[in-house]
Amino acid sequence: MDVLLGFVCPRCDARMPAGAGARYRCESCACEALDVSIDLQAAAALGVEALRARREASLWRYRELLPVAVPDLSCGPLREVGWTPLYRAPRSERRLGVRRVWLKDDGRLPSGSFKDRASAVVVMRAEALGEEVIITASTGNAGVALALMARAADKRALVLVPRAAPPAKIAQLLIYGAELYLVDGHYDAAFALSRAASSALGLYCRNTAYNPFTVEGKKTCAFEICEQLAAAHSGSTAQGLLHMQAPDRIYVSVGDGNIIAGIHKGLRELLQLGWITHMPKLIGVQAAGSAAIARAFEAGTFEVAAIDSHSVADSICTDAPADGYRALRAVRDSGGSFVVVTDEDIIAAIATLAQDGCVFAEPAAAAAYAGVIAQQAAGQLSADEQLVVVVTGNGLKDVAAAARAVASPPLVAPTLAALSHAMTGRAAGLVTDGHAGAAPVKTSA
Repeated sequence: MDVLLGFVCPRCDARMPAGAGARYRCESCACEALDVSIDLQAAAALGVEALRARREASLWRYRELLPVAVPDLSCGPLREVGWTPLYRAPRSERRLGVRRVWLKDDGRLPSGSFKDRASAVVVMRAEALGEEVIITASTGNAGVALALMARAADKRALVLVPRAAPPAKIAQLLIYGAELYLVDGHYDAAFALSRAASSALGLYCRNTAYNPFTVEGKKTCAFEICEQLAAAHSGSTAQGLLHMQAPDRIYVSVGDGNIIAGIHKGLRELLQLGWITHMPKLIGVQAAGSAAIARAFEAGTFEVAAIDSHSVADSICTDAPADGYRALRAVRDSGGSFVVVTDEDIIAAIATLAQDGCVFAEPAAAAAYAGVIAQQAAGQLSADEQLVVVVTGNGLKDVAAAARAVASPPLVAPTLAALSHAMTGRAAGLVTDGHAGAAPVKTSA
């Protein structure tokens, strides 16, 4: 069922038809982060109860809310993207002093990151347009996701990444068969080059925010959160059987702003359908060395000034955020806020999140949990709140960063006496576990 109506400019509200080809910018004001307009009637006719009866454990269970066709079963991981687990985290609740903490673990997606959601939808849009070659710029995760999803759909993926991208992500790109090019510069240089190549060479561009369909994939995280929360509470509230359930706050790591914009769009659609009763506060978390959007929020403007960014969290490190306007709109519309955390906070949160919630996160994903801890320390959380932390990437994406979050283990001789001595020393505090900390690192993402 085709629910695509066209496109709407978030800045000037101009409306544009879907058309037969790719569209990346507003015809009136040249804004390059368009909203996709969809017809909600099919979803409204379906209803929540029929949706919840579906057994399909993927984002395609929301096909009435997606402006692309459902991929064939032969497409493997392309068909299986989404429906990641939502864990309750009792240790986090005790640490933070709040009623409920939930962790949405998108590190469980096929390529290990949230970006699979966007790439799956973009690949299916390319299929509808008859495009066989897709290009993107990436700090690593978006490119890996595209490489995997394009391979599943028998399409070519051209990926440009900064030369300093983490080795694990480069290895993933090569393993999935991406046509990979290392760019001698930051992510923003790779982004500009990929746009130029798309235009000059006639390639379909997946770039975050630049391609409107990235948000359409990312909004499905909001659908899942609210459906999974309702299922978790359905035994105790009658309302849970009739509606989805929105939490009080959702914490999202923010780099270019596209993920938080996507989650916001998903929540707005659920509100329009009457499937949730309120908009959660969206809390954007940025690294101190890459906080361009947070600065604009504090200044009360929608204009995001470019900065010279640096952070250990490569996936959220960008000089000129491509989706800053919609990220600011998301946070302001929801009554949320931005939190800025240091690289030391982020590194420490990798271990804290793993030990509190049993989820291993890469630095950019752990930043969201660092934001929760920062707000708790500032007395900004209420005891009766229900929080969701979106964990956007698996810790195996950047093992070197994770190693900085913990102390080296003691070396013992292969004897029982030596092991007992070391265990006694640890119990007495003479040998301790902890994190080594991290100095801010200049990256090229």
